[in-house]
Amino acid sequence: MKIVYAGTPDFAVPALQSLINSGHKVVAVYTQPDRPAGRGRKVQFGPVKQVAVDAGIPVEQPLSLKDEDAQQILSAYDADVMIVAAYGLILPQAVLDMPRYGCLNIHGSLLPRWRGAAPIHRAIETGDTETGVTIMQMALGLDTGDMLLKRTCPITAEDTSQTIHDRLSSDGAEALLEVLDLIEKDELEPVIQDDALTTYAEKLNKAEAEIDWSQSAKDIDLKIRAFNPWPVAFTLLNGKPLRIYMSKVVDENSDQKPGTVISESSEGIVIATGAGVLSFSRLQLPGKKAMDVKDFINGQSLMGNVFPS
Repeated sequence: MKIVYAGTPDFAVPALQSLINSGHKVVAVYTQPDRPAGRGRKVQFGPVKQVAVDAGIPVEQPLSLKDEDAQQILSAYDADVMIVAAYGLILPQAVLDMPRYGCLNIHGSLLPRWRGAAPIHRAIETGDTETGVTIMQMALGLDTGDMLLKRTCPITAEDTSQTIHDRLSSDGAEALLEVLDLIEKDELEPVIQDDALTTYAEKLNKAEAEIDWSQSAKDIDLKIRAFNPWPVAFTLLNGKPLRIYMSKVVDENSDQKPGTVISESSEGIVIATGAGVLSFSRLQLPGKKAMDVKDFINGQSLMGNVFPS
């Protein structure tokens, strides 16, 4: 099959790599325009563009696909199908209708649960015990298209958004090849989404990453793991953000004020919450690299601190 692939970040790389290694022909890659990144703010290729350039695949980076000229360029590739994975641009109906088999999306949840921008983060934050990836036929609505294939993935007490992201990007690549095989065999059995089961994964913002220690240890732990690696949960230490990457709920209670540092050791810094006790083991001071707690407490102590709620 002749394929146009549209994606931008790391999540979209495994599927593109799988397509390149398969018998299908990727005729073009669409990705977001290059943007400044890193401390030097140098303009850099996105992860998907780098893979495409290395493979010698033509790259298109339009600001919009609503533009008629951009649509003519896309049409000229005469693709059988367009694959979309974390692309970042809205596809108008004219684009959805363009390829022979339409446009397929790799979505990081078990639709219709967690339609929207941050499905992995919201699944962890809410306390879901499983999530997955859905290959769907794209429609104009937000993640409303027919489901073509699902792969489930457990969420453990140690998982973060990063670990689930990596797992689902790999699972999505495998599921995509399976769907393309079913298309070629004319064996697809699309399933209509049940809108009554819909939940929405709102886009993340930095403000919601601040920890409220009056919440339960369980809820705070979910937030910390959900917001790793971005935007990273934080509390204030002397008015500046102390970012917390890893935590776990401790099986004990405390009558101390929420936010109080109860103890610290190489195993973790233990803090009272609104319900239960939480230990965190990886943190980051402003302007410093993230470090394990055993390295942190060699340089300073947090005993006696009461973090604000």
